[in-house]
Amino acid sequence: MSEFAPRSLFAPATILSRAEAQDIAQRALKNSPAPETRVTINSAARADTRFALNQVTTAGENSETPVTITAYDGNRAASVNTNRLDEASLAAAAKQAYEIAKLVPPNPERMPELGAQSYPAARERVITMPTPAERAAAAKIVTELARANDLIATGFIECRAGATALANSKGLFAYDSSSAVTMTSTVRSPDGTGSGWACSDGNGFGDLDPQALAATAVQKAKDSRNPVAIEPGRYTTILEPTAVGNLVQLIAGAMQARAADEGRSFFTKPGGGNKIGLKVVDDRITLISDPADASSTNGGYDDDGMPLEKVTWIENGVVKTLNYDRYWAQKQGVPPTRSGGGGFRGAGRSLRMLGGSSSIADMVKGTERGVLVTRFWYIRPVDARTILYTGLTRDGTFLIENGKVTRSIKNFRFNESPIFFLNNLEALGPTIRINSSENLSAGGSVWMPPIKVRDFTFSSLSDAV
Repeated sequence: MSEFAPRSLFAPATILSRAEAQDIAQRALKNSPAPETRVTINSAARADTRFALNQVTTAGENSETPVTITAYDGNRAASVNTNRLDEASLAAAAKQAYEIAKLVPPNPERMPELGAQSYPAARERVITMPTPAERAAAAKIVTELARANDLIATGFIECRAGATALANSKGLFAYDSSSAVTMTSTVRSPDGTGSGWACSDGNGFGDLDPQALAATAVQKAKDSRNPVAIEPGRYTTILEPTAVGNLVQLIAGAMQARAADEGRSFFTKPGGGNKIGLKVVDDRITLISDPADASSTNGGYDDDGMPLEKVTWIENGVVKTLNYDRYWAQKQGVPPTRSGGGGFRGAGRSLRMLGGSSSIADMVKGTERGVLVTRFWYIRPVDARTILYTGLTRDGTFLIENGKVTRSIKNFRFNESPIFFLNNLEALGPTIRINSSENLSAGGSVWMPPIKVRDFTFSSLSDAV
Protein backbone atom coordinates (compact mmCIF):
# COMPACT_ATOMS: atom_id res chain seq x y z
CA MET A 1 0.00 0.00 0.00
CA SER A 2 1.44 3.36 -1.01
CA GLU A 3 1.69 5.89 1.76
CA PHE A 4 0.61 8.59 -0.65
CA ALA A 5 -2.21 6.78 -2.46
CA PRO A 6 -5.39 8.89 -2.67
CA ARG A 7 -7.98 8.40 0.06
CA SER A 8 -11.48 9.75 0.51
CA LEU A 9 -11.60 9.79 4.32
CA PHE A 10 -11.07 13.55 4.46
CA ALA A 11 -12.43 16.09 2.05
CA PRO A 12 -9.69 17.76 -0.01
CA ALA A 13 -10.32 21.12 1.70
CA THR A 14 -9.64 19.68 5.17
CA ILE A 15 -5.90 20.16 4.64
CA LEU A 16 -5.42 23.47 2.93
CA SER A 17 -3.63 23.62 -0.38
CA ARG A 18 -1.04 26.32 -0.98
CA ALA A 19 -3.55 28.36 -2.98
CA GLU A 20 -6.22 28.08 -0.30
CA ALA A 21 -3.82 29.10 2.45
CA GLN A 22 -2.54 32.02 0.41
CA ASP A 23 -6.10 33.21 -0.23
CA ILE A 24 -6.90 33.20 3.51
CA ALA A 25 -3.66 35.01 4.32
CA GLN A 26 -4.20 37.70 1.68
CA ARG A 27 -7.75 38.38 2.87
CA ALA A 28 -6.55 38.73 6.45
CA LEU A 29 -3.67 41.03 5.48
CA LYS A 30 -5.67 43.34 3.30
CA ASN A 31 -8.20 43.90 6.09
CA SER A 32 -5.62 44.62 8.79
CA PRO A 33 -5.34 48.26 9.91
CA ALA A 34 -1.93 47.65 11.55
CA PRO A 35 1.31 49.02 10.06
CA GLU A 36 2.72 45.48 10.14
CA THR A 37 0.78 42.21 10.28
CA ARG A 38 1.61 38.54 10.39
CA VAL A 39 -0.82 35.71 9.61
CA THR A 40 -0.16 32.16 10.74
CA ILE A 41 -2.35 29.30 9.50
CA ASN A 42 -2.35 25.73 10.81
CA SER A 43 -4.52 23.29 8.92
CA ALA A 44 -4.47 19.91 10.63
CA ALA A 45 -6.20 16.55 10.44
CA ARG A 46 -5.82 13.70 12.88
CA ALA A 47 -7.13 10.14 12.98
CA ASP A 48 -6.54 7.67 15.77
CA THR A 49 -7.45 4.20 16.98
CA ARG A 50 -6.96 2.99 20.54
CA PHE A 51 -7.02 -0.65 21.62
CA ALA A 52 -7.01 -2.25 25.07
CA LEU A 53 -7.71 -5.71 26.55
CA ASN A 54 -6.99 -7.14 23.09
CA GLN A 55 -9.74 -5.23 21.31
CA VAL A 56 -10.32 -1.85 19.69
CA THR A 57 -11.92 0.54 22.17
CA THR A 58 -12.13 3.90 20.42
CA ALA A 59 -11.51 5.48 17.05
CA GLY A 60 -11.93 9.00 15.84
CA GLU A 61 -11.03 11.72 13.41
CA ASN A 62 -10.89 15.48 13.71
CA SER A 63 -9.67 18.45 11.74
CA GLU A 64 -9.20 22.15 12.37
CA THR A 65 -7.89 25.28 10.69
CA PRO A 66 -7.02 27.95 13.26
CA VAL A 67 -5.69 31.28 12.03
CA THR A 68 -3.57 33.59 14.19
CA ILE A 69 -3.38 37.25 13.22
CA THR A 70 -0.59 39.23 14.87
CA ALA A 71 -0.71 43.01 14.62
CA TYR A 72 2.30 45.24 15.30
CA ASP A 73 2.28 48.83 16.46
CA GLY A 74 5.99 49.68 16.54
CA ASN A 75 7.47 47.30 19.11
CA ARG A 76 4.07 46.43 20.50
CA ALA A 77 2.33 43.28 19.31
CA ALA A 78 -0.84 41.33 19.99
CA SER A 79 -2.37 38.21 18.48
CA VAL A 80 -5.95 37.07 18.00
CA ASN A 81 -6.99 33.55 17.03
CA THR A 82 -9.99 32.61 14.94
CA ASN A 83 -11.30 29.55 13.12
CA ARG A 84 -13.79 31.53 11.07
CA LEU A 85 -12.35 31.94 7.61
CA ASP A 86 -14.83 34.34 6.00
CA GLU A 87 -13.55 37.80 5.19
CA ALA A 88 -15.62 39.61 7.80
CA SER A 89 -14.37 37.37 10.61
CA LEU A 90 -10.75 37.72 9.50
CA ALA A 91 -11.15 41.48 9.34
CA ALA A 92 -12.67 41.59 12.82
CA ALA A 93 -9.82 39.52 14.23
CA ALA A 94 -7.22 41.73 12.57
CA LYS A 95 -8.87 44.88 13.93
CA GLN A 96 -9.07 43.42 17.43
CA ALA A 97 -5.41 42.41 17.34
CA TYR A 98 -4.38 45.94 16.40
CA GLU A 99 -6.50 47.52 19.11
CA ILE A 100 -4.94 45.24 21.73
CA ALA A 101 -1.43 45.85 20.37
CA LYS A 102 -1.78 49.57 21.13
CA LEU A 103 -2.29 48.76 24.81
CA VAL A 104 0.51 46.28 25.55
CA PRO A 105 4.03 47.19 26.70
CA PRO A 106 6.64 47.47 23.93
CA ASN A 107 9.05 44.60 23.35
CA PRO A 108 12.59 45.99 23.07
CA GLU A 109 13.79 42.76 21.45
CA ARG A 110 11.18 42.67 18.76
CA MET A 111 12.63 41.95 15.31
CA PRO A 112 11.02 43.41 12.17
CA GLU A 113 9.15 41.08 9.88
CA LEU A 114 11.12 39.48 7.06
CA GLY A 115 10.46 40.13 3.42
CA ALA A 116 9.89 37.46 0.76
CA GLN A 117 12.11 34.39 1.07
CA SER A 118 13.28 31.74 -1.41
CA TYR A 119 12.16 28.19 -0.62
CA PRO A 120 13.09 24.85 -2.18
CA ALA A 121 10.84 23.54 -4.91
CA ALA A 122 7.97 21.55 -3.49
CA ARG A 123 8.16 17.77 -3.59
CA GLU A 124 5.12 16.27 -5.29
CA ARG A 125 3.26 14.25 -2.65
CA VAL A 126 -0.34 13.46 -1.89
CA ILE A 127 -0.69 13.33 1.88
CA THR A 128 -3.33 10.83 2.90
CA MET A 129 -4.89 9.27 5.96
CA PRO A 130 -5.75 5.59 6.58
CA THR A 131 -9.38 4.53 6.95
CA PRO A 132 -10.77 3.28 10.28
CA ALA A 133 -10.83 -0.24 8.83
CA GLU A 134 -7.13 -0.06 7.94
CA ARG A 135 -6.25 1.13 11.41
CA ALA A 136 -8.36 -1.61 13.00
CA ALA A 137 -6.67 -4.25 10.85
CA ALA A 138 -3.25 -3.08 12.06
CA ALA A 139 -4.40 -3.22 15.68
CA LYS A 140 -5.80 -6.72 15.15
CA ILE A 141 -2.35 -8.02 14.18
CA VAL A 142 -1.08 -7.04 17.63
CA THR A 143 -4.10 -8.14 19.64
CA GLU A 144 -4.31 -11.57 17.99
CA LEU A 145 -0.64 -12.35 18.63
CA ALA A 146 -0.99 -11.20 22.23
CA ARG A 147 -4.10 -13.33 22.75
CA ALA A 148 -2.39 -16.36 21.22
CA ASN A 149 0.36 -16.01 23.83
CA ASP A 150 -2.04 -15.45 26.76
CA LEU A 151 -1.01 -11.81 27.00
CA ILE A 152 -2.94 -8.53 27.01
CA ALA A 153 -2.24 -5.83 24.44
CA THR A 154 -3.01 -2.14 24.59
CA GLY A 155 -1.92 0.45 22.10
CA PHE A 156 -2.49 3.57 20.06
CA ILE A 157 -2.34 4.40 16.38
CA GLU A 158 -2.07 8.11 15.61
CA CYS A 159 -2.09 9.55 12.11
CA ARG A 160 -1.43 13.25 11.56
CA ALA A 161 -1.45 15.39 8.45
CA GLY A 162 -1.08 19.10 8.26
CA ALA A 163 -0.43 22.20 6.25
CA THR A 164 1.05 25.38 7.69
CA ALA A 165 1.40 28.83 6.21
CA LEU A 166 2.97 32.09 7.32
CA ALA A 167 2.43 35.42 5.59
CA ASN A 168 3.11 39.05 6.43
CA SER A 169 2.56 42.54 5.15
CA LYS A 170 6.12 42.69 3.76
CA GLY A 171 5.41 40.14 1.07
CA LEU A 172 6.55 36.95 2.79
CA PHE A 173 4.53 33.80 2.17
CA ALA A 174 5.66 30.37 3.35
CA TYR A 175 3.74 27.13 2.97
CA ASP A 176 4.48 23.56 3.94
CA SER A 177 2.62 20.29 4.33
CA SER A 178 3.58 17.06 6.04
CA SER A 179 2.35 13.86 7.64
CA ALA A 180 3.38 11.38 10.31
CA VAL A 181 2.04 8.07 11.57
CA THR A 182 2.91 6.34 14.83
CA MET A 183 1.80 2.98 16.24
CA THR A 184 2.76 1.95 19.77
CA SER A 185 1.76 -1.02 21.87
CA THR A 186 2.33 -2.17 25.43
CA VAL A 187 1.77 -5.91 25.97
CA ARG A 188 1.52 -7.27 29.51
CA SER A 189 1.15 -10.61 31.22
CA PRO A 190 -2.20 -11.27 32.99
CA ASP A 191 -0.48 -11.24 36.39
CA GLY A 192 1.01 -7.81 35.65
CA THR A 193 4.63 -8.84 36.19
CA GLY A 194 5.73 -8.71 32.57
CA SER A 195 5.53 -5.74 30.20
CA GLY A 196 6.84 -5.23 26.68
CA TRP A 197 6.67 -2.17 24.45
CA ALA A 198 7.35 -1.51 20.78
CA CYS A 199 6.75 1.25 18.25
CA SER A 200 6.56 1.68 14.51
CA ASP A 201 6.90 5.17 13.06
CA GLY A 202 6.84 6.72 9.61
CA ASN A 203 5.65 9.42 7.25
CA GLY A 204 2.65 7.45 6.03
CA PHE A 205 0.53 4.47 7.03
CA GLY A 206 2.35 2.22 4.60
CA ASP A 207 5.57 2.73 6.59
CA LEU A 208 4.17 0.94 9.63
CA ASP A 209 5.16 -2.65 10.38
CA PRO A 210 2.55 -3.97 12.84
CA GLN A 211 3.85 -7.55 12.51
CA ALA A 212 7.32 -6.61 13.71
CA LEU A 213 5.86 -4.36 16.40
CA ALA A 214 3.65 -7.19 17.68
CA ALA A 215 6.48 -9.71 17.71
CA THR A 216 8.77 -7.36 19.65
CA ALA A 217 6.21 -6.29 22.24
CA VAL A 218 4.96 -9.85 22.82
CA GLN A 219 8.45 -11.29 23.19
CA LYS A 220 9.49 -8.56 25.63
CA ALA A 221 6.34 -9.14 27.69
CA LYS A 222 7.10 -12.86 27.89
CA ASP A 223 10.77 -12.32 28.73
CA SER A 224 10.13 -9.64 31.37
CA ARG A 225 7.81 -11.68 33.60
CA ASN A 226 8.71 -12.17 37.26
CA PRO A 227 11.57 -9.64 37.45
CA VAL A 228 14.17 -9.83 40.18
CA ALA A 229 15.73 -6.93 42.06
CA ILE A 230 19.40 -6.07 41.69
CA GLU A 231 21.30 -3.37 43.53
CA PRO A 232 21.19 0.16 42.11
CA GLY A 233 24.54 1.53 41.02
CA ARG A 234 26.60 2.27 37.94
CA TYR A 235 26.31 -0.36 35.23
CA THR A 236 27.52 -0.96 31.72
CA THR A 237 24.24 -0.27 29.92
CA ILE A 238 22.86 -0.97 26.47
CA LEU A 239 20.18 1.52 25.46
CA GLU A 240 17.81 0.64 22.64
CA PRO A 241 17.21 3.47 20.11
CA THR A 242 14.04 4.76 21.80
CA ALA A 243 15.86 5.02 25.15
CA VAL A 244 18.71 6.86 23.42
CA GLY A 245 16.27 9.29 21.85
CA ASN A 246 14.46 9.86 25.16
CA LEU A 247 17.65 11.41 26.54
CA VAL A 248 19.77 12.63 23.60
CA GLN A 249 16.99 14.97 22.47
CA LEU A 250 17.51 16.79 25.74
CA ILE A 251 20.90 17.94 24.45
CA ALA A 252 19.29 19.52 21.41
CA GLY A 253 16.74 21.30 23.55
CA ALA A 254 19.54 22.79 25.67
CA MET A 255 21.51 24.26 22.75
CA GLN A 256 20.21 27.81 23.04
CA ALA A 257 22.97 30.30 22.28
CA ARG A 258 21.56 33.04 24.48
CA ALA A 259 21.40 30.83 27.56
CA ALA A 260 24.98 29.74 26.90
CA ASP A 261 26.29 33.25 26.35
CA GLU A 262 24.52 34.51 29.48
CA GLY A 263 26.00 31.78 31.67
CA ARG A 264 22.83 29.72 32.18
CA SER A 265 23.66 26.55 30.27
CA PHE A 266 25.86 23.50 30.00
CA PHE A 267 27.12 25.13 26.81
CA THR A 268 28.48 28.11 28.78
CA LYS A 269 32.26 28.19 28.57
CA PRO A 270 34.07 28.55 31.91
CA GLY A 271 35.26 32.11 32.14
CA GLY A 272 32.67 33.41 29.69
CA GLY A 273 31.38 32.76 26.19
CA ASN A 274 30.09 29.48 24.88
CA LYS A 275 31.48 26.07 23.97
CA ILE A 276 31.35 26.31 20.18
CA GLY A 277 34.54 24.63 18.98
CA LEU A 278 35.01 22.62 22.17
CA LYS A 279 34.78 18.86 22.50
CA VAL A 280 31.97 17.84 24.87
CA VAL A 281 31.27 14.16 24.07
CA ASP A 282 32.93 11.13 22.52
CA ASP A 283 34.36 11.81 19.07
CA ARG A 284 32.01 9.25 17.53
CA ILE A 285 29.00 11.45 18.31
CA THR A 286 27.49 13.64 15.57
CA LEU A 287 24.07 15.33 15.89
CA ILE A 288 22.37 16.99 12.93
CA SER A 289 19.03 18.46 11.91
CA ASP A 290 18.28 17.92 8.24
CA PRO A 291 15.04 18.91 6.45
CA ALA A 292 15.61 15.91 4.15
CA ASP A 293 14.82 13.62 7.10
CA ALA A 294 11.28 14.99 7.38
CA SER A 295 8.21 14.26 5.27
CA SER A 296 7.68 17.95 4.65
CA THR A 297 6.91 18.84 1.04
CA ASN A 298 8.63 22.23 1.08
CA GLY A 299 11.55 21.64 3.46
CA GLY A 300 10.06 23.53 6.40
CA TYR A 301 10.55 27.03 7.72
CA ASP A 302 11.19 28.55 11.13
CA ASP A 303 8.92 30.72 13.26
CA ASP A 304 9.82 33.85 11.28
CA GLY A 305 9.52 32.22 7.86
CA MET A 306 13.18 31.54 7.09
CA PRO A 307 13.64 28.27 5.16
CA LEU A 308 15.17 25.50 7.24
CA GLU A 309 18.70 24.35 6.47
CA LYS A 310 20.78 21.37 7.44
CA VAL A 311 22.47 22.16 10.76
CA THR A 312 25.29 20.20 12.37
CA TRP A 313 25.07 20.72 16.12
CA ILE A 314 27.83 18.40 17.28
CA GLU A 315 30.38 16.84 14.91
CA ASN A 316 32.83 14.20 16.06
CA GLY A 317 32.15 15.25 19.64
CA VAL A 318 32.78 18.98 19.01
CA VAL A 319 30.09 21.67 19.32
CA LYS A 320 29.75 23.20 15.85
CA THR A 321 26.90 25.65 16.44
CA LEU A 322 24.20 26.70 18.88
CA ASN A 323 20.67 27.85 18.20
CA TYR A 324 20.68 31.61 17.54
CA ASP A 325 17.31 33.30 17.13
CA ARG A 326 17.26 36.45 15.02
CA TYR A 327 17.54 38.86 17.94
CA TRP A 328 20.46 37.14 19.62
CA ALA A 329 22.20 36.52 16.30
CA GLN A 330 22.04 40.22 15.49
CA LYS A 331 23.30 41.14 18.94
CA GLN A 332 26.23 38.72 18.63
CA GLY A 333 26.97 39.55 15.01
CA VAL A 334 26.37 36.05 13.63
CA PRO A 335 23.83 34.55 11.22
CA PRO A 336 20.63 33.17 12.78
CA THR A 337 20.30 29.39 12.96
CA ARG A 338 17.78 28.04 10.49
CA SER A 339 16.91 24.92 12.44
CA GLY A 340 13.31 25.48 13.43
CA GLY A 341 14.12 26.18 17.08
CA GLY A 342 15.79 24.39 19.96
CA GLY A 343 12.64 22.48 20.81
CA PHE A 344 12.55 20.90 17.35
CA ARG A 345 8.77 21.13 17.16
CA GLY A 346 6.73 21.61 14.03
CA ALA A 347 6.73 20.51 10.41
CA GLY A 348 10.21 19.87 9.13
CA ARG A 349 12.02 19.84 12.49
CA SER A 350 14.11 16.69 12.79
CA LEU A 351 17.05 15.35 14.75
CA ARG A 352 19.49 12.62 13.79
CA MET A 353 22.37 11.05 15.69
CA LEU A 354 24.76 9.25 13.39
CA GLY A 355 25.33 5.62 14.28
CA GLY A 356 27.80 2.81 13.86
CA SER A 357 27.85 -0.86 12.89
CA SER A 358 27.45 -2.75 16.19
CA SER A 359 24.22 -4.71 16.63
CA ILE A 360 22.51 -5.00 20.00
CA ALA A 361 23.32 -8.72 19.91
CA ASP A 362 27.03 -7.93 19.48
CA MET A 363 26.87 -5.40 22.30
CA VAL A 364 25.32 -8.03 24.58
CA LYS A 365 27.94 -10.62 23.64
CA GLY A 366 30.71 -8.24 24.65
CA THR A 367 29.20 -7.40 28.05
CA GLU A 368 30.30 -9.29 31.16
CA ARG A 369 27.66 -7.73 33.40
CA GLY A 370 25.25 -4.98 32.47
CA VAL A 371 21.70 -3.78 31.92
CA LEU A 372 19.59 -3.67 28.74
CA VAL A 373 16.98 -0.85 28.64
CA THR A 374 13.99 -0.69 26.29
CA ARG A 375 12.93 2.87 27.05
CA PHE A 376 12.55 5.58 29.71
CA TRP A 377 9.56 7.52 30.96
CA TYR A 378 8.54 10.23 33.47
CA ILE A 379 11.73 12.12 32.64
CA ARG A 380 12.22 15.32 34.65
CA PRO A 381 15.03 17.94 34.83
CA VAL A 382 17.42 18.07 37.79
CA ASP A 383 20.24 20.44 36.76
CA ALA A 384 20.22 22.54 33.59
CA ARG A 385 23.92 23.32 33.92
CA THR A 386 24.83 19.67 33.35
CA ILE A 387 21.66 18.57 31.45
CA LEU A 388 21.06 16.18 34.35
CA TYR A 389 17.70 14.41 34.35
CA THR A 390 15.94 11.75 36.36
CA GLY A 391 13.35 9.21 35.26
CA LEU A 392 12.43 5.53 35.19
CA THR A 393 13.09 2.53 33.00
CA ARG A 394 9.98 0.85 31.62
CA ASP A 395 8.54 -2.07 29.63
CA GLY A 396 11.50 -4.41 29.52
CA THR A 397 14.66 -4.01 31.61
CA PHE A 398 17.05 -6.97 31.60
CA LEU A 399 20.25 -8.17 33.23
CA ILE A 400 23.20 -9.18 31.04
CA GLU A 401 25.67 -11.73 32.40
CA ASN A 402 28.65 -13.22 30.59
CA GLY A 403 27.49 -12.08 27.17
CA LYS A 404 23.86 -13.19 27.50
CA VAL A 405 20.56 -11.65 28.59
CA THR A 406 19.81 -13.84 31.60
CA ARG A 407 16.79 -12.46 33.42
CA SER A 408 14.26 -9.69 33.76
CA ILE A 409 15.00 -7.16 36.49
CA LYS A 410 12.89 -4.62 38.34
CA ASN A 411 12.84 -1.14 36.97
CA PHE A 412 15.28 1.53 38.09
CA ARG A 413 15.17 5.25 38.66
CA PHE A 414 18.11 6.85 36.86
CA ASN A 415 19.97 10.11 37.45
CA GLU A 416 21.99 10.83 34.34
CA SER A 417 23.01 13.42 31.81
CA PRO A 418 23.29 12.47 28.14
CA ILE A 419 26.54 14.44 28.17
CA PHE A 420 27.91 12.10 30.85
CA PHE A 421 27.04 8.81 29.18
CA LEU A 422 28.04 10.01 25.71
CA ASN A 423 31.50 10.49 27.17
CA ASN A 424 31.43 6.86 28.31
CA LEU A 425 30.52 5.43 24.93
CA GLU A 426 31.63 1.92 24.05
CA ALA A 427 29.63 1.06 20.92
CA LEU A 428 27.10 2.46 18.45
CA GLY A 429 24.58 0.61 16.29
CA PRO A 430 22.79 1.59 13.07
CA THR A 431 20.53 4.64 13.24
CA ILE A 432 16.78 4.03 12.87
CA ARG A 433 13.67 6.21 13.05
CA ILE A 434 12.10 6.11 16.49
CA ASN A 435 8.79 7.15 18.03
CA SER A 436 8.56 10.93 17.76
CA SER A 437 4.90 11.47 18.63
CA GLU A 438 5.67 12.94 22.06
CA ASN A 439 8.36 15.25 20.71
CA LEU A 440 7.42 16.42 17.27
CA SER A 441 4.36 17.42 15.33
CA ALA A 442 3.53 16.04 11.91
CA GLY A 443 6.50 16.04 9.58
CA GLY A 444 9.26 15.94 12.15
CA SER A 445 11.34 12.84 12.82
CA VAL A 446 13.94 11.53 15.23
CA TRP A 447 16.66 9.07 14.20
CA MET A 448 18.75 7.34 16.83
CA PRO A 449 21.07 4.32 17.14
CA PRO A 450 21.32 1.81 19.98
CA ILE A 451 24.37 2.49 22.13
CA LYS A 452 26.47 0.81 24.81
CA VAL A 453 27.90 2.97 27.58
CA ARG A 454 29.90 2.56 30.77
CA ASP A 455 28.85 3.60 34.27
CA PHE A 456 25.24 4.58 33.62
CA THR A 457 23.82 5.69 36.98
CA PHE A 458 20.77 3.86 38.32
CA SER A 459 20.03 5.51 41.64
CA SER A 460 17.19 3.44 43.12
CA LEU A 461 14.70 0.64 42.45
CA SER A 462 11.11 1.08 41.26
CA ASP A 463 8.25 -1.37 41.82
CA ALA A 464 6.42 -0.07 38.76
CA VAL A 465 6.24 -2.55 35.86
